[in-house]
Amino acid sequence: MTARQLWRDHPEKSRLRGAFFQIHFWVGAIVGAYIFMMSVSGSVIVFRNELLNQGVSVEWMVDLHTNLLGGTTGRLVNGIGALSLVLLCVTGAVIWWPGVKFWRRSLAVEWRASFARINWDLHSALGFWGFAFVTLWGVSGIYFVYPDQFTGALSLDPAGWATFWLAQLHFGRFSWLTEVMWAVTGLVPAVLAFTGVFICCRRVVFQKPSNPKVIVN
Repeated sequence: MTARQLWRDHPEKSRLRGAFFQIHFWVGAIVGAYIFMMSVSGSVIVFRNELLNQGVSVEWMVDLHTNLLGGTTGRLVNGIGALSLVLLCVTGAVIWWPGVKFWRRSLAVEWRASFARINWDLHSALGFWGFAFVTLWGVSGIYFVYPDQFTGALSLDPAGWATFWLAQLHFGRFSWLTEVMWAVTGLVPAVLAFTGVFICCRRVVFQKPSNPKVIVN
C-alpha cells in the first residue's frame, strides 16, 4: 500500500498522522485552559462598545484578553498562545481526516451515543466547521502581538489592506449581525478546549483510547 493509499483509507496507521496527533494532543493539553479563557473573554468584548454605553465596566476583561492583566509580559505570552492556537489548527486539520469511509461521520455529532463519543464528535465536527474562524483568530492574534515581524515575514506594508482586515475580522464589528455571529462562534474554541481536555484525561488519566474508531457507544 502506497503512502497515498494509506492516508486515503487508513490514516490512523500513518506515522506522520501519529506525530501530528502527539503534537496536537500535548499542545492542547498545555494551553487548553488558556484557550477557554480567551474564547469566553473574546466573545464578551465583541460587545465592548455596547456594554460601555450601558455603564458596564469591561476594561479589565479587555486587558485580560489583550495582555492577560500582565502588561507587556502578558502580551508576549498572548503571542505564544496565538502561535499555539495556529499550531493546533494546522495539526488538527491533518489528524481530522478519518479515512474515505468515515469522513462524513466526522462532520456531525451522534447525539444518541455515549458521552465519550459525543465529546469526540463535538471536537471533530466543531474543529472542521470552525476551522476558518479559529485560524483567523490565531493568525490575527499573532499580528496584534508581533505586527512588525508579521508584516515583515509576509512582505506586507504595515498600513496595508491585509493587516487592516485582520484587525477588523478579529472582532467582527461590521454590524450587529456580525457581532452576534462572532460572539457565538467565538465560543467554539472554548468548546474545543473543554472537549479536548476531556479527551486528554480519558487517554492519560483513565487510559482510555482516543481514536474515534475504537470508542464504544
